[in-house]
Amino acid sequence: MQYKKLGESDLKVSEICLGTMTFGHQNSLEEAHKQLDYAVSYGVNFIDTAEMYPVPPRAETYGKTEAYIGEWLKHQQRDQLIIATKIAGPGRAVKWVRDGAQEINRDNVKQAIDNSLKRLQTDYIDLYQIHWPDRYVPTFGQTIFDPQQERDTVPIAEQLSVFADLIQAGKIRYLGLSNETPWGVSEFSHVAKQLGLPKVVSIQNAYNLINRTFDSALAEACYRENIGLLAYSPLAFGYLSGKYVNGKPENTRITLYQGFGQRYHKPNVNEAVAAYVEIAHKYNLSPVQLALAFVRSRWFVTSTIIGATTIEQLDENLSSLDVILEKDIIAETDAINVKYPSPAP
Repeated sequence: MQYKKLGESDLKVSEICLGTMTFGHQNSLEEAHKQLDYAVSYGVNFIDTAEMYPVPPRAETYGKTEAYIGEWLKHQQRDQLIIATKIAGPGRAVKWVRDGAQEINRDNVKQAIDNSLKRLQTDYIDLYQIHWPDRYVPTFGQTIFDPQQERDTVPIAEQLSVFADLIQAGKIRYLGLSNETPWGVSEFSHVAKQLGLPKVVSIQNAYNLINRTFDSALAEACYRENIGLLAYSPLAFGYLSGKYVNGKPENTRITLYQGFGQRYHKPNVNEAVAAYVEIAHKYNLSPVQLALAFVRSRWFVTSTIIGATTIEQLDENLSSLDVILEKDIIAETDAINVKYPSPAP
């Protein structure tokens, strides 16, 4: 396991991060703790969660993931772990989160962080992330910006000033973005520099073999601002494992939850996945190993967020650490991307 510096922070995070959004819905408390123990035994020191987890989000399970982690975390050596969580933003149908008051303003942020700290049973959060922007942007598979959907938004300077106070109070150490755009990365960085406010150190966006939109404008913005990518959905909701190539197996998120993962129900996804699976088999790799090793190989990726519902899946994910992709394999994946460019952005 390698450990990388996250942006301009002093956090050194494992190149694999354990994602937890199944804890409290698909995974029981006992299963969650087994996954956490197993990941840490493998060298993982970085755990990512969110106040709205588990997913799919529901009022009756809201906050369970953080609570499950908290029951485990209270028995760990806290300073050896890096815990990341997120505040839910406005504009999505999660009315049970603070009764729908989700603007990234002072009152909501203070309430959200205090609730997360209580559930996680810790005094501080290492990386606190805005789950999606306060302002309107196309997210979670939407690709077209529509000015007609503009809404009132909390100025970025005001958002940063709240986080500055929380950092001063010792409740959070660093700030990160999630599901952000090149404009958002640049504006957060510019305002922070201009006003002497905390600079964001990370961005958590989807990135995988069938969604390489980060490669262009976002990669440049993050390079110039020294912001590390925490790549989520590296297996594209399991599509890149190859398990959907010949149909839809039972008891997966795609088959269990109607309408889930719409960003992967698009033209050329199946064709592209089949091509990547063929490359994996050609080089005696599992499709999972190829997909995760590819994400890990990108120069802008600081950590790859993996998620699993079973220890067996988690073990296969972690086995990708032993895989270093040769130039020939990378060239073949690039050729597929030319043929089917990011079919699931």
